[in-house]
Amino acid sequence: MEWFTAPDYWMSRLVFQRALAGVYLVAFLAAALQFRALIGERGMLPVPEYLRLVPKRRTPSVFQLHYSDRFFASCAWTGAALAAALVGGAADQLPLWAAMLWWAVLWALYLSIVNVGQTWYAFGWESLLLETGFLAIFLGNERTAPPVLVLWLSRWLLFRVEFGAGLIKIRGDECWRKLTCMYFHHETQPMPGPLSWLFHRLPGPLHRAEAGANHVAQLLVPFLLFTPQPVASVAAGVIVLTQLWLVLSGNFAWLNWLTIALALSAVDLSPLTGPRPLPAPPLWYEILVIAVTVLVVALSYRPVRNLLSRHQTMNRSFDPLHLVNTYGAFGTVGRVRFEVVVEGTDERELRPGTVWREYEFHGKPGDIRRWPRQFAPYHLRLDWLMWFAALSPAYARPWFGGFVERLLDNDRDTLKLLRRNPFPDAPPLYVRARLYHYEFTNWRQLRATGACWQRRYLRDFLPPTRLNTTTDVTAEQV
Repeated sequence: MEWFTAPDYWMSRLVFQRALAGVYLVAFLAAALQFRALIGERGMLPVPEYLRLVPKRRTPSVFQLHYSDRFFASCAWTGAALAAALVGGAADQLPLWAAMLWWAVLWALYLSIVNVGQTWYAFGWESLLLETGFLAIFLGNERTAPPVLVLWLSRWLLFRVEFGAGLIKIRGDECWRKLTCMYFHHETQPMPGPLSWLFHRLPGPLHRAEAGANHVAQLLVPFLLFTPQPVASVAAGVIVLTQLWLVLSGNFAWLNWLTIALALSAVDLSPLTGPRPLPAPPLWYEILVIAVTVLVVALSYRPVRNLLSRHQTMNRSFDPLHLVNTYGAFGTVGRVRFEVVVEGTDERELRPGTVWREYEFHGKPGDIRRWPRQFAPYHLRLDWLMWFAALSPAYARPWFGGFVERLLDNDRDTLKLLRRNPFPDAPPLYVRARLYHYEFTNWRQLRATGACWQRRYLRDFLPPTRLNTTTDVTAEQV
């Protein structure tokens, strides 16, 4: 069937698959390096306890069969190795069925991690990676031309990512309708980047232009993805540019890079690369792709209904396999930034003059003189959850007590998630957490003090807590 393939998109497929494999690699590395303190057997939210409480049908995962920290680590590092090989083009050297199996194993391994990751993995880009990874299974390799249906499904996914994000903004916060959200966003976003201070200090008219351009890119341009070339390529290019703007202005894990990869799959690169003869697809492959297309179309009903609803939700999965999801970001934008600062002391008696020393995180603001770093596409999960904790203690109840307990014990795996431990020789006797209001300094303050942040104490988040007086630091203390 000639209509089934799009040979001109062979380079677009190659770029997309290599980029997706790179995102997979980062995701598996983050899982391997962070899981012990977060969801390991002695973690803040242990996987074995979670699996005992949740029905198996809601959490399909290889860890339903067996869980140990060593087994989880082997799965994560195996995923990283498979992804690294795909970045190098290993799948193109295999028969079509073997390449598809390779991508399927990668998807199944990451699905297994996400489905036991609990709140640490409750981010939209986790579902986006799984949905994109599922489509990649059926995109083929150099043994056949790219299937048209899967290319269209990729555009359909990109459309939902962008259009869903645009709708949630317009419906969710009046500052998007007034074009004033960017007055606050660069300062209050979860994890500012190296240029966020400069973006925040842009003139007001440019902030309004940012918001207006966002509406064009997310509410109008996505429809052009379904038009003939070269218009669809131009639309995809606009999306790439807006995502690069977000990359420069903040740290959003791999969300932007994965969106860029999806957009590049819609770009016709044949004028640059020329045609390339590829074998016709086997019949079994055509049947399988058609079946998957019917499945995705059927599963799209609930995400479309959500898009059209006045009560639209964002970043939600409608099935435990994360096959077709709904997306969105920043339906509301904070006007002020709150930060939880965690401190410890090794003094036995607490008094007004007690010296408290701060724990420093890799990405989240702490030291007012430390300039934000660039971490994306790597995902600092604890730092992100600390941002949510500052918004409301309710976000922290499941895990914050366990976090403090591990600081009081100088738990090695937990301390690896931090940039600086002020108690390297012996654990502190007390730990407390305090809530601060942070805001960027202005040009004059920056020149005078060298500090990019200024902060003001608001109230205690967690009172001084000692391990030997509370065997378990319970969530109710937060």
